[in-house]
Formats: sequence, structure tokens, C-alpha cells
Amino acid sequence: MSTNTSVAGSGTVSNASATILLGRVLLSVIFVLSGFGKLTAIAGTAGYFGSMGLPMPTVTAIVVGLIELLGGLAILIGFQTRITAWVLAIFTVATGLVAHTGWADQMQMISFMKNLAIAGGFLVLASSGAGAYSVDAKRG
Repeated sequence: MSTNTSVAGSGTVSNASATILLGRVLLSVIFVLSGFGKLTAIAGTAGYFGSMGLPMPTVTAIVVGLIELLGGLAILIGFQTRITAWVLAIFTVATGLVAHTGWADQMQMISFMKNLAIAGGFLVLASSGAGAYSVDAKRG
């Protein structure tokens, strides 16, 4: 089995690694933005979490915001990618089960299925690793 490569600059670049990088960027964007949003609006996030009946809403908001922000950044740069991808896959399924179970509402069903699809992307990333363009690859 051969790997498609193309020349870029002074070295050989794997198309697969470029695709994995693009996938990491696309998966991380929603988590980085959402985590940052939660952490910069703790009161509003805690109020929303409290209205959903989540325990210790302020603490939960901080923990969720940190998981999203730090996990998203780790995926973006490719740091501890396999572990982080597993954590975010489980987190994303759990989030769907907590926040998007009103399946009689089509938007809630779509949001739940979106969470499952994102978790699937993380599981593929957990299996494939971060690719050549990552902190993981630089660390060996």
C-alpha cells in the first residue's frame, strides 16, 4: 500500500497528514469557541446549567468550559491527541445525552445527532493519531 505524497517547500508532505490537520482544525473550532464563550460568561453559563438542573452550576460551567477550551486547543495543535480525542468523544456523547434529549423537537434531535457525528470524528482521530503536523509528531 502506498501513501500519496506531494512536494511542498523543502520536504515531502503526506496528503493524509494534511487531511488530518484539516480535520483537527475543523473539530477544534467549535470547542475552542464554545469553551472560551463559557469561561468569559460564567454567570450566564451557570444560569443556563442551573436551569437544566445540573449540580453546582458555576463549578460545572468552569469545568465544562475548561474541557472544551483546553481539549479544543490540544486537538488543534495535536498534543496528546489520542487521549484528548477519547476524552472529547465521551464528553460530546455525554453532552448530547444531557442537553439534547428532547427528541420530539427536531432541532434537539439534529443537535444530538451532530454530537454523535462529532464524537465519531474524535474516535477516528483517536485511532489515526494527529499526523505529521502536530506536537505529538515533533515529540516522537
